[in-house]
Amino acid sequence: MMAFAYTLITLLGVTSGLMMLLVLLHRGKGGGLSSMFGGGVSSSLAGSSVAEKNLDRYTVLVGVLWFGCVVGLGIWLKIAQNAGVS
Repeated sequence: MMAFAYTLITLLGVTSGLMMLLVLLHRGKGGGLSSMFGGGVSSSLAGSSVAEKNLDRYTVLVGVLWFGCVVGLGIWLKIAQNAGVS
């Protein structure tokens, strides 16, 4: 049962790192810190490219996996606490 917790913790660490990387790869849409420092000067073309759409999909997928790891670890901790295993 501890192997399940270690697997979730490892997966949580990997997905956290991937989430940070994927969010930093997104282009600023303006109005935030990126436009404050000159990032909002560039003009956007006629919409999102295929690469940006795929980046959005990967970010959502990793976000769902990250959320699942957090919820799974919370449920495991609650069950382990009720069972007296720590």
